[in-house]
Amino acid sequence: MAIKVVLAGDEALTREALTELLQLSGGIEVVAQTGWGDRVLGLLDDYQAELAVLDVRMPGMNGIEVAEHLHEERPGFPVVILSGYVRPGHLERAFKAGVRGILTKETSIRELSRVIRDVHAGGSHYPSELVAQLVAVGDNPLTAREVEILKAAEDGRPLSAIASQLHISPGTVRNHIHSAIYKLKVGNRISAVHAASRAGWI
Repeated sequence: MAIKVVLAGDEALTREALTELLQLSGGIEVVAQTGWGDRVLGLLDDYQAELAVLDVRMPGMNGIEVAEHLHEERPGFPVVILSGYVRPGHLERAFKAGVRGILTKETSIRELSRVIRDVHAGGSHYPSELVAQLVAVGDNPLTAREVEILKAAEDGRPLSAIASQLHISPGTVRNHIHSAIYKLKVGNRISAVHAASRAGWI
């Protein structure tokens, strides 16, 4: 029986090419694909899929967030992250979300097929260079609220707008931003957002 896979990524051309190549590799059936992260869980249910291949960058919900939701709802469900944009913070969150396979888009279709089979069978695959980066960067020093606020601040909106969005006071937003700036050893909010983004923490 072929492994039923849902494939999610924001680039239609890449999704379609991967679908064709995976099907040709034998033993793998891409039963559904989507460009929106928030549609993945529904597709897994609709098609009774056995594994998800997720890009990190997607609208609606990114691949790491999808993996985190899956980990809460279906602990142990096999997930492979495939992306050209894997940062140490992504790897840290992926570990915590139970992701057992991580590949960059530099990989070959043969390698991707092998990792899908291995992860489906209970194995794991983590690129050594990414693990080394994670060790070098260290754990995410930010609290969940600081991450939430920095993510809301990515587009440069004023404190009052962030406070309104998150239903907290502007003073609370300011305090969390100051805390994040101190922890990240940067000079201002913009630098804090950039530093957290580069590390993959937001």
